[in-house]
Amino acid sequence: MIERVPLRPISLFALILVVALLLGLFVPTEGRSEAPEGRSEAPAGQLTWAVHVSLAPTWFDPAETTGIITPFMFLYALHDALVKPMPGNPMAPSLAESWTVSPDGLSYEFVLRQGVKFHNGDPLTAEDVKFSIERYRGAASGPFKARVAGVDVIDPHRVRFRFKQPWPDFMTFYGTMATGAGWIVPKKYVERVGDDGFKKAPVGAGPYKFVSFTPGVELVLEANEQYWRKTPAVKRLVFKSVPDESTRLAMLKRGEADIAYSIRGALAEELRRTPGLTLKPNYPPGTFWLVFPEQWTDARSPWTDKRVRLAANYAIDRPAINRAETLGFSRITGSMIPHTFQFYWPAPAPSFDPRKARQLLAEAGYPNGFDAGDYYCDASYANLGEAVVNYLQPVGIRAQLRPLERAAFILQNSQKKLKNIIQTASGAFGNTATRLDAFVAAGGTFTYGTYADIEGLIGEQAAEMDVKKREANLHRIQQLIHDKAMVAPIWELAFINGHGPRVAESGLTLITSHAYSSPYEDLRLTAR
Repeated sequence: MIERVPLRPISLFALILVVALLLGLFVPTEGRSEAPEGRSEAPAGQLTWAVHVSLAPTWFDPAETTGIITPFMFLYALHDALVKPMPGNPMAPSLAESWTVSPDGLSYEFVLRQGVKFHNGDPLTAEDVKFSIERYRGAASGPFKARVAGVDVIDPHRVRFRFKQPWPDFMTFYGTMATGAGWIVPKKYVERVGDDGFKKAPVGAGPYKFVSFTPGVELVLEANEQYWRKTPAVKRLVFKSVPDESTRLAMLKRGEADIAYSIRGALAEELRRTPGLTLKPNYPPGTFWLVFPEQWTDARSPWTDKRVRLAANYAIDRPAINRAETLGFSRITGSMIPHTFQFYWPAPAPSFDPRKARQLLAEAGYPNGFDAGDYYCDASYANLGEAVVNYLQPVGIRAQLRPLERAAFILQNSQKKLKNIIQTASGAFGNTATRLDAFVAAGGTFTYGTYADIEGLIGEQAAEMDVKKREANLHRIQQLIHDKAMVAPIWELAFINGHGPRVAESGLTLITSHAYSSPYEDLRLTAR
């Protein structure tokens, strides 16, 4: 039997959830919906974004959501989830108006919001929920397949997830931006047009409908006036891919773009000084670090020696890069785990010591350094890559910067095709365990290799229901990653954006830790 928990007023539920998160009881036993905030005015006007990455159609399909934040730039517009982060609520009931968990922790039951329709007019039903999770193949799809015993359609508006064993991270995976598993697509439409057809003309249940897409260049969306939460205020959204940072700022200054993402360094200072423009630093759970995959894949590689990996750590002047690139807003860290995540262990912050780096290389048998080959990175963060390469060079680690367009970088990284040095990152939501699942656990989306002691602890914590024991295991894993110099942490990114004078509400920072504008139905233009 599933134990139903009485629904409480929103303010009390939010308080309970916050306390639960602080205590480590991060799996809620219930959800309570917000009252729809209807608008009487018809949507009007247009908002245009200058986006820092090339636009990839794979980001229009929740089933292919990898362990990064980028796809949610579009999912929040086109689609909707049973539960998702919203302003003031890290797990807000959305397409599900409530949910309950069984006393033994082996099942969750969701009650769907009635009257919701997809953009093509199809009603949202439990069959769509079941179809969406069974179709899901993105981040953490492995744990879902391994742990879910079945998904039962109880009636058109109730669905139950059954597990083979208690899964303490289910709602962290399902109800946050750790994955796209909880975002729902219309079963009948997807079956009719196929996966490729869906990406070409996505249909969702979100606040905006698909209008047109120029591959890699521009996406145009139009308001869904029947959206259940509220009618959007802005009629049309236009996302333009503008890889060059100075061009993004110029568009913002000329009024060709209303919101520009990722403005850094001297350009960020120029944005801050320009009358009429607003600088908006944001703090996603976006850690950046270096991966040395050859410590597992090539026994002859210098990277198999811990001293070489430590040398790379000592070679980088992180505070200097922070001042130059993000105006000092980023947070220097010794971990690949964001400090805001549950079960975070505060690893010692790395220090800049080029003399120590050269000494370690000499002790490892490389007194004259070595040719490290290619340094791979997402092209939108090539500036960070260039700075790191320039610091590695003087101590003797000679690398060539190889920036890749983001979609290509993510694909090749997930296929484990990159080598030498990889500058990787994630801004995905979740907790320590979800981040480790994608980047450290054997079989993880971006895992190139691991160590037996770490893997054993990852397996132990995954099903541990005692919060204190689980925390101890996760702290030990992070300590081992640090002790082995498995990666070279760089920083927790301050994502610096800006908007122009036509924008009354940009949506930037409305959802805690989300990098982009959202929720889109809350965005407003100034009355002019």
